[in-house]
Amino acid sequence: MKVKEYDRFFGEKISRELSMSWDNDGLMCCPDPEREVRRVLAVLDITEEAVDEAIRGGYDLILSHHPLVFRGIKSLTDRDGVGRKLLKLVQNGISAMSFHTRLDALAGGVNDLLAASLGLAEVTPFGTEQIGRIGTLPSAVSPEEFAHMVKATLNAPTVLLSSAGKRVSRVAVLGGSGRDDLFAAIAAGADTFPSVPRATVKPMTRPPLRPPSRLSRLWAAARYTPLPAITV
Repeated sequence: MKVKEYDRFFGEKISRELSMSWDNDGLMCCPDPEREVRRVLAVLDITEEAVDEAIRGGYDLILSHHPLVFRGIKSLTDRDGVGRKLLKLVQNGISAMSFHTRLDALAGGVNDLLAASLGLAEVTPFGTEQIGRIGTLPSAVSPEEFAHMVKATLNAPTVLLSSAGKRVSRVAVLGGSGRDDLFAAIAAGADTFPSVPRATVKPMTRPPLRPPSRLSRLWAAARYTPLPAITV
């Protein structure tokens, strides 16, 4: 298949209509739409290391979850990270596609997989543009037990827990920071809300929004500490 055929294929399978209004995803870079795609590199983020690996490995296309280009580009130079990556991709004829919130919202996508991996039943959408998922555990557990379960299930090096002090039964999940959907999770009946924010890949200059006292919050693989919180 050619790059343009992959772009059309994914556009049909993962409709842009599912993307949130503020998001920028889809075809990020396409030096040659007619190029035959024989090798595809799948990554979470298109880092400079990922670009270099694609060049070394002779890949034709990089697929990522987080967008390579998120905000507007005012110049294309090697003076910033995005510019350097785009220039390398173009110079080596490598295309890049990113499928972000549309893959989160997709039926069977990221948030459905998160819900299934945590064993949630009776799963339904909730939140902004219905991108999140909420469901029920087979049996209630303590917040600490649930935190350890999240850590093991997601293979996370660290999980931070801010506990509301009640047993975990009704769980909302969102494959992002979840900052905008805290009160939507409560309105949907959640007692606990784990999330996997992208910001956890580097130290934060400020902690995430502290949760309302009636909602337990977990942050997987985080390096900052919202207080009060315990690390598992």
